[in-house]
Amino acid sequence: MQISELCRFNGITINIYHNDHAPAHFHAKYGRYEMQVSVATLAILNGNLPASQRRTIIRWARLRQTELQDAWRQAQSSLPPGKIAPP
Repeated sequence: MQISELCRFNGITINIYHNDHAPAHFHAKYGRYEMQVSVATLAILNGNLPASQRRTIIRWARLRQTELQDAWRQAQSSLPPGKIAPP
């Protein structure tokens, strides 16, 4: 499965996987921690990160939700999802 990095900030990497399973989501990684976050609801679907990083990611995603939705659609069509600006 192809992985595209959408953004990197404060030691956090935000990725999206091409042709990934629904619902639309992104993967956040911080050191040894990983989590998946729903694009529509910003709920944590799987995994966890330390509280400070988790809050930072959710704040960032709230501001970039439309861009995340567009990136998901692009990746599901096997197209490059592009980059999203850090906070």
